[in-house]
Amino acid sequence: MRLPRARGPVSAQVVDCLRATTPVPGSFADVVLPDLHEVTHDEDLQLALWILYEQSYRGFDDATDHEWDPDAVALRRRLEDAFETELRAATVGHVMEALSVSDELVAQVEHVIAAVDGPNVAGYLQRQATREQVVEFLVERSVYHLKESDPHSFVLARVDGRTKVALAELQYDEYGAGRPDRLHAALFADALVGAGLDPTYGAYVDRAPGSTLAVNNVMSLFTLQRRLRGAALGHLAAFEATSSMPCRRIAAGIDRVGLPPVVSAYFEEHVEADAAHEQVAVRDVCGSLVTEHPELREDVLFGVAACLHLDAVAGRDLFGRWGADREAVAS
Repeated sequence: MRLPRARGPVSAQVVDCLRATTPVPGSFADVVLPDLHEVTHDEDLQLALWILYEQSYRGFDDATDHEWDPDAVALRRRLEDAFETELRAATVGHVMEALSVSDELVAQVEHVIAAVDGPNVAGYLQRQATREQVVEFLVERSVYHLKESDPHSFVLARVDGRTKVALAELQYDEYGAGRPDRLHAALFADALVGAGLDPTYGAYVDRAPGSTLAVNNVMSLFTLQRRLRGAALGHLAAFEATSSMPCRRIAAGIDRVGLPPVVSAYFEEHVEADAAHEQVAVRDVCGSLVTEHPELREDVLFGVAACLHLDAVAGRDLFGRWGADREAVAS
């Protein structure tokens, strides 16, 4: 993958620093940041953060290695801190309310899932979306699904006991249960090909809006920091618990607009798989973590709420561009 196009002064400076043929000490220290407010909605800042994170994944063919450059890490931390602060402010009400309604983690997670409101993108795709809109949806989803499950694998080394075993079980399934052709990322690549799209990792980053980058960045924010391991696993629980039925609806929408069966096959794979994964992620992964580390309960719920909050932001952005009426989409 090559470095994406900049979307403003900060991402332009980050791209320039990475593109240098020889690392220049202090170059990241010279990056000028604006006042860091509304980071969640800032395409320039979200892209800069995504680029900095990507160094810990596949990296860039036209960039030098700055993954552990102290100045690059310091820049990333400044962006992360502002992003995390905004997310905590946006979700604290849901977290506190969940803590007040029950002492049981499963009930608390279910309360947050029910409380965070967002547009019914899956329902719209099932019943109303055009073929072009379905394809656009696949393009945006490719930013994550071509490295599906990779962010949460960073957490394995940061947990132990039953939590580690349950997380490893879930990830093993996500990675094809021993069959490379069944890797969920590979299945999504097949879906892209079936839709006439480019399956190359990172091919559509330049087309992903800032809200989609934020959805991706929050995973790295949580999983690349040990102190946020509770939030990382809460995010995973929310992701799995809200996947099965939407995947069924998306698959139906894909079939409705006439895309090949290989496209809907990716989502059909997740209908049954994620119904089982929901129980593993919520009860075994998060439940075990909170039993062993009760001080992480609030962070687990923060991760749940942050996942759903950013999905709602991205959904509203998508509906805005499509001119879709969220109230007209039945649940």
